Amino acid sequence: MLLADLQSLIDANERPFVVIDAEYRIVAANEGYCRQYDMTREEVLTHRCHEISHHSPRPCHENGELCPHLALFASGQASEVLHTHYDGHGAATRARIKGYPIHGADGALYLGEVVYPLEAEFPLGCEDMRMVGHSPAFLTCIDNLARAAESEASILLYGESGVGKELAARFLHERSARNGKPFVAINCAAVPENMFENELFGHERGAFTGSAALKKGLYELADGGTLFLDEVAEIPLTQQAKLLRVLETGEFRRVGGTATLRADVRIVAATNRNLLDWVDQGRFREDLYYRVAGIDLVLPALRERREDIPALAEALLARMAGNGRARAHLDKAAQQKLKQYDFPGNVRELRNLLQRALLRSQGDVIGADDIALQQEAPPALPRAPRASRADPSLKGAEKDYIRDLLARHQGHRRTVADLLGVSERTLYRKIERYGLK
Repeated sequence: MLLADLQSLIDANERPFVVIDAEYRIVAANEGYCRQYDMTREEVLTHRCHEISHHSPRPCHENGELCPHLALFASGQASEVLHTHYDGHGAATRARIKGYPIHGADGALYLGEVVYPLEAEFPLGCEDMRMVGHSPAFLTCIDNLARAAESEASILLYGESGVGKELAARFLHERSARNGKPFVAINCAAVPENMFENELFGHERGAFTGSAALKKGLYELADGGTLFLDEVAEIPLTQQAKLLRVLETGEFRRVGGTATLRADVRIVAATNRNLLDWVDQGRFREDLYYRVAGIDLVLPALRERREDIPALAEALLARMAGNGRARAHLDKAAQQKLKQYDFPGNVRELRNLLQRALLRSQGDVIGADDIALQQEAPPALPRAPRASRADPSLKGAEKDYIRDLLARHQGHRRTVADLLGVSERTLYRKIERYGLK
């Protein structure tokens, strides 16, 4: 038997806490653990730990994972591991697990296990914002993000193009104490040099010709929350000193204004450049580097977590479905083909590749032959039989192509616009021009 006050002790822990015996049986659990897995305490106590956390009849170490239970009962060591658990609805959640030795009144050894969920609680259950993956490299990345989110330090995200740096920045925001406050993003590479100060700090009415009204800048709009500086290396050198000052003092003035304003903003920046190399080249201020790189984190490339590719692909295909369009799936050969590819464009390239594969596939199953990798010649696009075209021009070909896509996707303009790589407004203008209504 456990100590009489053990249940009271674990109930005082805010984190999910469970006590497990040498046979993997759960002998005590707190309310946090029961809520995490959507079970009553009575139900929890009738299961072994791996049956609840992994929905598996086998212990997690037999499935290739590091196991706190095995470490404790084999060597008496406390341990900390990263795991993918499954809640009561079967949804995968990432967690950091800490295992401790606990001794009962009779001297028996038990495992005390604390679960630290790593997932951010996204608003409105937005699955599009959820980061997908269960590989060791990805779990380590998520753990690092979760730890960094608890700090108020500025964060610099490094990663190749297409790895999902904005998604990681949103994860940091939603996991932080600033959750619920504004998350404001700016692509520094997309703002012209002469507009950067105005975009970041806003302007007063009459500050320049055409400024008929006051405009708040993005820094002011992010007050209390997070400002995400994407492509931070592309900030013009002439504007870096102005950004440095506001990061040092929290004070700024709108363009054309004299009043000193303040905002409480946490900075998350991202780049695919080596900023220290840019500092050495005189292209990025050293003092600004140390302001934005309070904590620097590297996001893994897709080729470094190949085992995540099937799950990522399925998640992307699910997001492409909707509006009456059936959800497509990859067959085993297609999954294997994707896992063998290096993906220089990372997740962004995977998404584009799947969009093209959807066009080539027959039905709702995507095969290996439907996937054209970068080094391959693309297979011919299947077309529905149609009458010969009277207009052989480029515009005529575009008209025919758009007509075919609209027919294939039941007239859903958002889907067709995504496949064409244009905005829905641009597609609408083309439909009007070609009389395709």
